[in-house]
Amino acid sequence: MFNSYIENTLQFHEEKCINCKRCTEVCPHGVFAEAGGRVNLSEPNRCMECGACALNCPVQAIEVESGVGCAWAMISAALRGKDMDSGECSCGGGAGSCCGGETEGSSCGCGEG
Repeated sequence: MFNSYIENTLQFHEEKCINCKRCTEVCPHGVFAEAGGRVNLSEPNRCMECGACALNCPVQAIEVESGVGCAWAMISAALRGKDMDSGECSCGGGAGSCCGGETEGSSCGCGEG
C-alpha cells in the first residue's frame, strides 16, 4: 500500500538525463543536485510532488504524479487571494523555485492536476 507520508511518486530516469540542470533550478525543495558534473536525485524524500521538475524537463527524464504535494501552492494561493485557475504560479518559492525564475508561457504545474 502506498503511504504518502513516507513515499512519493517521483521517478528519475538518469539514462535519459541530458544534464540541463533545469530540475535543480525549479525544484522548490532541493530534491535534485549536481554532483560530479551530473544531476542526481539527492533528496527524494523532500519531494512535495508539485510537478515543476517534470514539466520543465525537456527529455522527460523525470516523472511525478502531481497530487497532494500541490497543497502548499493551493493554500498559498488562497492566503494571497489568488485564483488557482488563473494560470499564475503561486507556490510562494524564492529565486530557486518555479515561481522565482518562471518565464512567460511556462508553468510549474501548481494547481494543475
